[in-house]
Amino acid sequence: MDYLSHNVAVNLKRIRQSKGMSLDQVSEQTGVSKSMLAQIEKGNANPSLGVLGKITSGLRIKFQNLIEAPRLDYCLVSPEQMVPTKELEGQYKVWTCFPYEDSQFVEIYRIDVEPGGTYVSGSHGEDTREYLTVISGVLTVECHGHIQQVSKEQVYRFETDQVHIYRNETDEVASCMCFFLDYIGRR
Repeated sequence: MDYLSHNVAVNLKRIRQSKGMSLDQVSEQTGVSKSMLAQIEKGNANPSLGVLGKITSGLRIKFQNLIEAPRLDYCLVSPEQMVPTKELEGQYKVWTCFPYEDSQFVEIYRIDVEPGGTYVSGSHGEDTREYLTVISGVLTVECHGHIQQVSKEQVYRFETDQVHIYRNETDEVASCMCFFLDYIGRR
């Protein structure tokens, strides 16, 4: 099942159930057969735009509500069980725990910097802010010409609209969790 078919399957079922409707009722309201609706919800059908149009019109929902990434009510992430999204042997590893999504303005990373290692991160764009908490070791963070040493259990906030650098000047691995907030239009 491809990405869009999966999204449609999960979202259609969630929307139908949230409205308290049976497949028969959705079929009656949309003009799409009950068997076709069941196949869509199981991810066994690849509905045409015409069928999706009937569904959105009949259920009075936006087309985007059917194709967007399904809402997750809960999600546990263990970076150690993930493949790093960025890695430089002997320097650092970065895991994207929760990426930006259309409906969310936060991105969460885990970063490990090896002893003597440096990780250089590009700008995250205007109106972005990082909240960094060190979970082990000590990190030195440089951004906007300011250098800040952050120790275990401390939390540091800074604007990330330009290149910023994480350095580990100690002899043990330094690990942190980074929360990037996109606050455009939030003022």
